[in-house]
Amino acid sequence: MDIRSTETEDWRLLKQVRLAALLDTPTAFGVSYQTAAAYTDEQWKVRASSTGTAFWLAFEKDRPVGMIGAAVSSAHRFNLIGMWVEPAARGSGVATQLVDVVKARATAEGFDRVFLDVSPGNARASNFYLKQGF
Repeated sequence: MDIRSTETEDWRLLKQVRLAALLDTPTAFGVSYQTAAAYTDEQWKVRASSTGTAFWLAFEKDRPVGMIGAAVSSAHRFNLIGMWVEPAARGSGVATQLVDVVKARATAEGFDRVFLDVSPGNARASNFYLKQGF
């Protein structure tokens, strides 16, 4: 498993994974598929460039199978956002590796906590995050 932060040239991969996530679990994220699908190529490039929100993609061979994001809020909290793993890769440890990347970034930036929100109906995610110490 290879996990790496996105760069501008990864915008198509980020778009592909993000849209797949929104189709798979439409109520788990703060944006709808329709809204994200309407983003311009330039908007995707900005997202992939880690300007503001940082994103990482998890790759199995050369294929992205998951993503995670992180950003510092206006309240100066380090937030984990937008995590998703494709159904075929769930239970394989990808999610744990993605969370570990965000925790490491938070520590590197001087934060002692990572915050997140989980949709009330997403019991699987809630249980996972509890096991991760959230």
